[in-house]
Amino acid sequence: MFGIDTTVLAFIALAGFSAGAVAYAFLFNRISEEQTTGRRLDTIKKAETDRTVIKANRDRAAEAAKRRKSVQDSLKELDAKQLAADRNVKKPPLRIQLRQAGLQVTVERFYLYSAVCGLLVTAGAYFLKAPVLTLPGAFLAGAFGLPRWFVSFLRARRVKAFLNEFPNALDIIVRAVKSGLPLNDGIRLIASEAPEPVRSEFRRIVESQQLGMSIPDAALRMPETMPCSEAGFFGIVIQIQSQAGGNLSEALGNLSRVLRDRKKMKAKVQALSMEAKASAAIIGALPFIVATLVYFSSPNYIMPLFTTSTGHLILGVSGIWMSIGIFVMRKMMNFEV
Repeated sequence: MFGIDTTVLAFIALAGFSAGAVAYAFLFNRISEEQTTGRRLDTIKKAETDRTVIKANRDRAAEAAKRRKSVQDSLKELDAKQLAADRNVKKPPLRIQLRQAGLQVTVERFYLYSAVCGLLVTAGAYFLKAPVLTLPGAFLAGAFGLPRWFVSFLRARRVKAFLNEFPNALDIIVRAVKSGLPLNDGIRLIASEAPEPVRSEFRRIVESQQLGMSIPDAALRMPETMPCSEAGFFGIVIQIQSQAGGNLSEALGNLSRVLRDRKKMKAKVQALSMEAKASAAIIGALPFIVATLVYFSSPNYIMPLFTTSTGHLILGVSGIWMSIGIFVMRKMMNFEV
């Protein structure tokens, strides 16, 4: 019985193995084709994924190149506008100089005031018994030199007051933007609350916006009435941010920090050059002090300089040489930061 059972089991096992071998023989090609198809599908999926990644990278590169080109074009345009503005800042017409000085005076009225000033200076020189030959020079100095010097003095004082308050105004705009307010509201806040002359400059931006001009274009026009590079920086930052995007509060915060650093550098340069300025002031005042002391001690010795033609010639030549020396020392002590 044990032998029969073993034979039957062996026969059954052999029959199953044979059936499996036959089935494998018939299905081998199909299994191989399925495996090949699966590998091809995997290869196609990987290729599609690679193409998608490559396309995404290409799109990102194209977008970055487009944005870089837009920034470059914006910088070129702003550079051209800045060059034109710099020309107006260095040698502006008289009408623009009056606006930059904060004077509400027309050019015609300024010329009238200049003529009156020239007549007053000439009359003063005449009553002080100045030589007749010096009266035309007194008129030219009073009509052209003194009024324009006064306008330049007002311009410089206004620019200095603007630079002292401008970083604080930028900080206020940064806080307003960070709190969720739009840029318009920050500019309006400065235009109504900031001290002069910052308030007037930002009020011009608000008025230009009300007339239909965009904020970047209005900000770029600020150097026309405020002749300093810091005003141009503000317009450039607003223009680039409007065209290329980015974090406006961070950009304005960096600008405020740069302006404060420039102010510190100017103060440091001024402190380092004070010794040279004091020496130049002493050297420039020394001839007048010596002449005054000589006049009080022995007037007959120095009076020929003022009463003879030779003395007048000596005074004229000395004045020219002294003016050249003062001009050279001034150029050596003034640094652009």
